[in-house]
Amino acid sequence: MDYQLDIENTPNSIPGGTGVLLLHPSTGETDRIDTDFLKTDTDRFLVISTRTTAREVKQKLDHYDVDENKADILDTLSIERGYSRRSTNDVHYVSAPDDLEGILSVTEQFLTKTDGKRRISFDSITEMAYYADEQRVYNTVEQVLELLEEHDAVGLFHLSKGVHDEVQIERFFGLFDAVVDLDRDGNVDTDFSKLD
Repeated sequence: MDYQLDIENTPNSIPGGTGVLLLHPSTGETDRIDTDFLKTDTDRFLVISTRTTAREVKQKLDHYDVDENKADILDTLSIERGYSRRSTNDVHYVSAPDDLEGILSVTEQFLTKTDGKRRISFDSITEMAYYADEQRVYNTVEQVLELLEEHDAVGLFHLSKGVHDEVQIERFFGLFDAVVDLDRDGNVDTDFSKLD
């Protein structure tokens, strides 16, 4: 199954199972790219948020006119910050951004229980690495990519260039078939050559 893309300087579509790495400056405005990715050619999507709460994710979706009825949100922050939260049909919680097993479990449930064209936004690898050690985070990202392939879904994974050193970035880079590189001025450079 192919998925259309509506991000500048990218191919018109990518095959199911593709993970796209979104490299961005630490202060970069990624919302535009993220929401363009989520609202195009999609039946359901899951936002795995290690950076903002579910309420903030919903505000972003509303601001960029993304159909919230298609959304599932995994909030990894609210419980750790002391907000009392109960999961609903489309908003899920784990105890903290380093609950990697919980994150994987919710992701797998989402992909197992939904049909059609599914997308995942993983926002972000960098924030998760603040809480859990890099090797565990690397393994988790690798497992999410395997789930995308197994379920013919696609994903966009945020990684901040300003926080990780070159060796760390190259290591994560190696996991992905495609890269969208956003600079401080909002210009987009891409590399989808591994998909050819």
